[in-house]
Amino acid sequence: MRLLGIDFGFKRIGVAVAETEVGIVTPRTSIMASGALKRDAEAILALARREEVSAIVLGLPVEESGEEGRMARICRTLGDHMAGRGIPVHFVDESLTSVQAESALRQEGLKASQRRKLRDGEAAALILERYLDGQTAQS
Repeated sequence: MRLLGIDFGFKRIGVAVAETEVGIVTPRTSIMASGALKRDAEAILALARREEVSAIVLGLPVEESGEEGRMARICRTLGDHMAGRGIPVHFVDESLTSVQAESALRQEGLKASQRRKLRDGEAAALILERYLDGQTAQS
């Protein structure tokens, strides 16, 4: 099964693809956000179809308190725009994935400009890994 991981941002949308049979998660080139959730949803769905994924896993930024704040509501609205369009949408807590991605890229010795280009895809890969870990724990 193939999954598409999404780390939504207002400037860039991080993307990664998971091949669950072999356990490989690969960051992809980010999508530039359009500023309109419906257009962003269409772009994500078009990519999901090209990648022939079975489901989309959308990161949900949950606050430290466990509450869903403004950004989580925006991500849920994005998910609503994609729901019922032939590809299931799942949500997973994305807390600190961007921080973890930045840290990992920094440890690789990449310059800030290089890290900026890769960070969103790496965060999307971490979102997919969390989702897959949760699926394994439920089995």
